[in-house]
Amino acid sequence: MENSSGDFILYKTEDGRAQIQLRATNGTVWLTQAQMAELFDTSVPNVNQRIAHILDDGELTEASTNSQLIVRQEGPREVRREVRIYNLDMVLAVGYRVRSPRGVQFRQWATTTLREYLVKGFVLNDERLKDPGGFDYFDELLERIRDIRASEKRFYQKVRDLFAATSADYDKTSDLARTFFAGIQNKLVHAVTGHTAAELIVARADAGKPNMGLTTWKGDRVRKQDVTVSKNYLSSDEITTLNMLTTQFLDFAELRARRRRQITMAEWVTATDQFIAVNDMDVLSGAGRVSSDEAVTVAGDRFTDFDTQRRALEAARAEAAAEEEIRELLAEQNPDLLTELEQAEHDLDRHRPTQE
Repeated sequence: MENSSGDFILYKTEDGRAQIQLRATNGTVWLTQAQMAELFDTSVPNVNQRIAHILDDGELTEASTNSQLIVRQEGPREVRREVRIYNLDMVLAVGYRVRSPRGVQFRQWATTTLREYLVKGFVLNDERLKDPGGFDYFDELLERIRDIRASEKRFYQKVRDLFAATSADYDKTSDLARTFFAGIQNKLVHAVTGHTAAELIVARADAGKPNMGLTTWKGDRVRKQDVTVSKNYLSSDEITTLNMLTTQFLDFAELRARRRRQITMAEWVTATDQFIAVNDMDVLSGAGRVSSDEAVTVAGDRFTDFDTQRRALEAARAEAAAEEEIRELLAEQNPDLLTELEQAEHDLDRHRPTQE
């Protein structure tokens, strides 16, 4: 195998402790035993043993291996060595047998992101990404951004879709992605309201207000699950402001894609703080004074009070409506009897003793 062919893909482990450079050729990628050991956080002898078992079991054949000429400068001498390299099928097979967290993370990345790059014919190589000929990663990214901009989705979903589409290191199954979106949401809510999402729920959930203080909710009446969603308490002005911030995110992402520059989740966090600061809003530092669990508990307790009051009011209204129906029925069937009943009620009220 020629050592001058192929493109390079840089894979960074989720713990940030290792970066592996994979060479892509002929629809697959190749790694040495040393690279696999670093990737899966194990030893070279362990990797060598796994490869031997895989070949002995007939799971893969020698076609999954190749050789690569490595040229290194050792003092005044230029030393050439041939090393064994292994394709993606072998790398994944070793990863299954090593059973490390890194192995799981790499398989998830390889079967989604990496497969897509290999099928479409491009990888994360700067020069290749800048090549205007043929399929282009950034051209597709621009189309995705435009689709998000044109969608009828609310601002939170637009931001979520945008970050997922543009973040080069995004993995929807990872804990990092979930905490990433929660952190971005907190920053945006705090910028607009002065509260984190949890603080906003505690501050605005009010059993004594109509609909418990909510401005939006699902269905025809407020339910318990509605009162634990921070965006349901936002005013129309606050929603407008958040939509304007979302537009800035979209513009930023589109300009970056036009300049053919990638962005990571960490860079999105930094950009979010910069957008908030440049709009003369407060940038959130820390997680806030109220936890998510506390907010859910408080909102749930207040909803219980609200629902009790609502049921009592609905019962009173139903009773009043029933009495009115009876009166209307009497008026139709026996108007004289209705008049006598009304007169009797009037006399009773007139002779009822008044309270001092």
